[in-house]
Amino acid sequence: MANQQDAVKVELEQVAAIEKSLRMVADIVKQKGREILNEFPITPPQFVALQWLHEFGDMTIGELSSKMYLACSTTTDLIDRMEKNELVERVKDTNDRRVVRIHLLEKGRTIIKEVIHQRQVYLQNVLEGFSKENVDFLENSLDVLFDEMKKDADTWKSF
Repeated sequence: MANQQDAVKVELEQVAAIEKSLRMVADIVKQKGREILNEFPITPPQFVALQWLHEFGDMTIGELSSKMYLACSTTTDLIDRMEKNELVERVKDTNDRRVVRIHLLEKGRTIIKEVIHQRQVYLQNVLEGFSKENVDFLENSLDVLFDEMKKDADTWKSF
């Protein structure tokens, strides 16, 4: 918990309502994202791959496959199509030439920035009806929730 003194027993019904709300918000954001993607020459899985590369930099096929929960062969096919469309390129690792990393090209970077920008504009429009205090509270609450979930995820990875 963020602060043990503030820790409270959360009722299962409230947890269920929060989980449902998060799932529904995520679904709407995903759907809106897909509508925005229709304006660009990429598929939703390609967008996800571009997001990972944009966020974390060059990765191997194995690393990207793991992040996307896809088989390496599926990710290889995805990267082949993205490379053909000049969104990414394969680059040999400077320290170990046996290792090939996927590098985000400018065209891919431009697409990811534009799609994310349009998603942010959508969210900004939704939040226009909120008070400043509610927006601040939402931002802080989501930050705290993410930090706690990340700690929990990191704990599971260590097993």
